[in-house]
Amino acid sequence: MKHYNVGIIGATGMVGQRFATLLENHPWFTVTVLAASPRSKGKTYEEAAGSRWAMTTPMPESMKKMVLMDATADIKEIASKVDFVFCAVDMKKDEIKALEEAYAKAECPVVSNNSAHRFTDDVPMVVPEINPEHIEIIKAQRERLGTKKGFIAVKSNCSIQSYVPALEPLRKFGITKVLACTYQAISGAGKTFETWPEMVDNLIPYIGGEEEKSEQEPLKVWGRIEGNKIVKASAPAITTQCLRVPVSNGHTAAVFVSFEKKPSKEEILKCWKEFSGVPQELELPHAPKQFLNYFEENDRPQAKLDRDLEGGMAVSIGRLREDTQYDYKFVCLSHNTLRGAAGGAVLLAELLAAKGYFD
Repeated sequence: MKHYNVGIIGATGMVGQRFATLLENHPWFTVTVLAASPRSKGKTYEEAAGSRWAMTTPMPESMKKMVLMDATADIKEIASKVDFVFCAVDMKKDEIKALEEAYAKAECPVVSNNSAHRFTDDVPMVVPEINPEHIEIIKAQRERLGTKKGFIAVKSNCSIQSYVPALEPLRKFGITKVLACTYQAISGAGKTFETWPEMVDNLIPYIGGEEEKSEQEPLKVWGRIEGNKIVKASAPAITTQCLRVPVSNGHTAAVFVSFEKKPSKEEILKCWKEFSGVPQELELPHAPKQFLNYFEENDRPQAKLDRDLEGGMAVSIGRLREDTQYDYKFVCLSHNTLRGAAGGAVLLAELLAAKGYFD
């Protein structure tokens, strides 16, 4: 595989830090640019993020002395130094939209962790094992933007990464309705217990905008390309509640599902065990060998025990049983800053690289 020079836009934030750790020894991607807000420009990564470093692993040695650039003022210079960028900035949605389009129009592809472009009609929002074919919309997006190389591709919200993968292989039974209650880690808000002491011994039953994302994003992931846009799926009906819980990493979901043709428990377990996708076929560097993992124990999956399964890129499932109101219920878990955020974006970038979209 060809090697690519990449940039991290928003490198000082929690997801940007996670990108740095994931890309430290990547076999295909080499980080050559780090960028953040104007106040960080000219500082080394160690100076700008050192005291706020939130990862359990140390800052990559190769990046400590890299001098940060201005993510908004230095777009042309950044674009000249890299083949593409990862974007994880903390800005207003309209500002993010404009920033990512500016990079794309500078012929610098953007693989985004941000939500700003998730519902732009010609921007693919991809879970690589589920809807890799959506990257084909990039041709139409380039025509709209007037670019030859530049484009934007996004990963989905971290909350849906826990339960949508478990539902995907069951769609052949005709999923009619889904109820998902998510219990989301504080790192999803860019926080640790040190920076958010109010979360210790606490639960907050509201995360702004999260329920709308959790109900609508799966329909785009399950949608189809029609002409120059992605059309959302019309079913199933999805309702969610999203709660913030005192867990450092790992989003858990309690899922209830009904079908047109109710499968047996054995059929469901077989679907989960046998499910794999294009990342597994292509053996992408961050693809988990076993994407969906079922635990027989009644007290699993647990965030502390299971979130790091397969480098945090696998989904854990447990407690499958019949329900009195729906056909079945079960529990899912995924690592929200790995599979759900930076890792999911790196896997998407690997898919795009393997398919030649950065060339």
